[in-house]
Amino acid sequence: MAVWHPNTQMSEWAGLPEVASARGMWLRLSDGSRLLDGVASMWCNVWGHSEPRLVRALASQARVLQHAPLFNLTHRPAEELARGIVSFSPGMERVFYSDNGSSAVEVALKMALQHAQASGTGARRIASLENGYHGDTAGAMSAGFMPGFFARYRGLAFRAVRLPSPDGYRTPRSMTHADHAQRCLEKAEARLSRGDVAALVMESGAQVAGGARVYPPRFQRSLGRICRRNGVLLIVDEVATGLGRLGSMAEYHAQGCRPDIACYGKMLAGGYATIAATAATGRIYRAFLGAFGDKRHLFHGHTFTGNPLAAALAVENLAMYRERRLLRHVRGMASELARLAGGLRGIPLVGDVRCAGLLAGIELVRDRARKAPVEPPVSANRIIFEAGRRRGVYLRTLGSVVLLVPPLAMGPGDLRTLVERAGGAISDAAPALLGRVDARRYLRGRG
Repeated sequence: MAVWHPNTQMSEWAGLPEVASARGMWLRLSDGSRLLDGVASMWCNVWGHSEPRLVRALASQARVLQHAPLFNLTHRPAEELARGIVSFSPGMERVFYSDNGSSAVEVALKMALQHAQASGTGARRIASLENGYHGDTAGAMSAGFMPGFFARYRGLAFRAVRLPSPDGYRTPRSMTHADHAQRCLEKAEARLSRGDVAALVMESGAQVAGGARVYPPRFQRSLGRICRRNGVLLIVDEVATGLGRLGSMAEYHAQGCRPDIACYGKMLAGGYATIAATAATGRIYRAFLGAFGDKRHLFHGHTFTGNPLAAALAVENLAMYRERRLLRHVRGMASELARLAGGLRGIPLVGDVRCAGLLAGIELVRDRARKAPVEPPVSANRIIFEAGRRRGVYLRTLGSVVLLVPPLAMGPGDLRTLVERAGGAISDAAPALLGRVDARRYLRGRG
């Protein structure tokens, strides 16, 4: 293997299965076997693979304009997409493009800090929620500094203000979940009232990479109001949770909060090209206007910012959302996913199941009473992937949490297959995850 794969301990893999093609909800491997795509190809696929309409849109745009920069120029796909994003993002007026979700957050952080300087507030710090994740680039990593991911890069990171976030599974024993959420809000108010924080960045609706932790009702709205009272900008990270994943195009609107900046990515082009967007209110945008010599413009840009191929795909993708009434489908399938995934609680290894929209987090524990996560000698991800592959489903874990993140258009039959096979894979993998059989022998098919 010449490829160095992302977030992968390469020593655990003698080789990786090769995806030869894909159609609908299924990946076909080079050996002829198929895997049901249980992670929407890293949470970005909307309609399944090889959707003819998106393929035609890509080919059509490729015949006209493959790339033109947005430096001193513009083009129709970028303009049309920006209008579309503004139309489903209440309060937003301007859109800045980047290449991926991490970069969209980086842009938002720069906007917030430069806005604070222009406003003369003196605030310079960025706040975020504990257990939050915002990407792997240096600024996004700093804001969402999860030690399990980033401890080795601490020297690259700035120190963000970390505010407590509610955990419905590990709520302190002396508190109800509602009490714990209220305590978190009180601590946030006390910290943000000091006047040194320019912006709070938070995932919208749920913390996905943190293990599918779903916010309690009104938590995000209340936190947004705290920000507003204390003159702190609110940045919502919708990269994984917006565009329908939790059932709304702009999840912040469903949560009842009014952010200053919103970041989109993942599903924006249906999973067929990489593009991200940072949307801002008019108030934020106007703070960057002035004479050129004032140096107030946003000092950020990418070669492929607003790439016409990706933007044209995104325009077509959003049109399909409307025409096929995708959000209505997602909401119907969400209740089905919650019902099916809830049945996995009967597996002894499963400590908790958390669902929101078409997102489910299945937490694996070695001790239910102590809620102690599994700690196999090789990564849980490697074991669960192999167990899933043997059952014909593509699964991936984050730590000890199996995330089910199906393509948004997945129908009831495939959804049922996904949950049933995921449950079977978890049961199959239990002996290796708990150390009752040698994990390495299990991976070689001998456990």
